[in-house]
Amino acid sequence: MSDALVRLHDVSFGYGNRAVLERVNLEVRATERVALVGDNGAGKTSLLQLIVGLHQPSGGEITAFGRSRRSESDFREVRANAGLLFQDSDDQLFCPTVLEDVAFGPLNLGRSEAEAAMMAERTLAQLGLEKLSDRITHKLSGGEKRMVALAGVLAMEPQLLLMDEPTNGLDAKAEQRLLEHLEQLPLAMLFVSHDRRVVERLATRAVMLQDRTLCEAVMHDHPHVHTHSHLHIHASGVAADHDHQKTTPPHDDHHGTGNA
Repeated sequence: MSDALVRLHDVSFGYGNRAVLERVNLEVRATERVALVGDNGAGKTSLLQLIVGLHQPSGGEITAFGRSRRSESDFREVRANAGLLFQDSDDQLFCPTVLEDVAFGPLNLGRSEAEAAMMAERTLAQLGLEKLSDRITHKLSGGEKRMVALAGVLAMEPQLLLMDEPTNGLDAKAEQRLLEHLEQLPLAMLFVSHDRRVVERLATRAVMLQDRTLCEAVMHDHPHVHTHSHLHIHASGVAADHDHQKTTPPHDDHHGTGNA
């Protein structure tokens, strides 16, 4: 038996007659932080949603936390152990106040009101959001909504964190705080990001959605003469568009936002 928390075997999915994923295979283990990269419209969001049962595959098998998952009752158990951060925070926030919203997940898992409130307060404090506790959710800024949505996911204490563009809408200060917190979490992660900096900072490996299927992406150290080294990503078997061996003068281009 695989030690993967989640395993997709030959999973296919589409909308009507349009195929989105074809015979996708993926494993995410407890020690991994896997970046899911690829072009817009490649099916990355659909793949995350398949894992928690928001879509049903047209073929293949999804195994999560040791069991094959097919029915809605199967996926309710998955959603208790795998938290999904949506790309649009407005799709995730629906309670009147921040504290109520963050406490909703633990309540839904059977915690008492007192326990759920304590878990929500603790999570907000860990993210530096305690001052937002009594705020009305729909009056928050875009960046505040993003952080509160993440707090709602983390308050459920998941084993696996699924994130769709986690830094979407965050300013530089909020992004730095978020990434520092994510780096410290002892959680497996599968996340979508077009921000190369986020992928290079968080991921232990990367997979690329290309032509409706997954291929392993190559992540490797790229030393520079100007004091830093970091990870670059290319599809396995695809030549890089630059020479990793030649000396590179001082530059800032590797720290700009771009498609991973």
